[in-house]
Amino acid sequence: MSKKEDNLNKNWKKDFPIEKQQATNVSRRDFAKFLTLVSGGLMVGSGLVAAKAYMYPKEEVQGEHFVCKKEEVPVGGTRAFVIEGSTIPYILIHLETGEFKAYEQKCTHLSCSVFYKPGTGIIHCPCHEGSFDAKTGNVLAGPPPRALPKLDVFFKDDAIYVKAAQEEKMG
Repeated sequence: MSKKEDNLNKNWKKDFPIEKQQATNVSRRDFAKFLTLVSGGLMVGSGLVAAKAYMYPKEEVQGEHFVCKKEEVPVGGTRAFVIEGSTIPYILIHLETGEFKAYEQKCTHLSCSVFYKPGTGIIHCPCHEGSFDAKTGNVLAGPPPRALPKLDVFFKDDAIYVKAAQEEKMG
């Protein structure tokens, strides 16, 4: 071994003073125990989420709810709101056509928050590039499995109200 190589070895050992015996090795058995524990935890967690969804179905919107005045949402603008007694976030959109639409503000894929892209007619989910039609709430692109839940929008003078969406009749 040359003097230069010997010097490099000494410097390396100063910079990284870990002895081989100090390194911890995980046995196959310990690793298998760890994987079993993690898998079991994930299974129990998934079961609890499914049980909660089954035992406590999604709350239905009851009655009529005031959102804001018409002049508070400009054309192409939006307003986030939550109905009294609920925790579900909604978004009111004033489309460029003059129509007002209201949708749940959670993507139907993984519940990320969606937003309206003014001038495009698209409600976008930035998490996994999902897109919804702002007029209907239907999926246009990406992974969302179903349309955004919507509310019916109606007016009393210049006040905007929402209520549970009426099922559209197939003709």
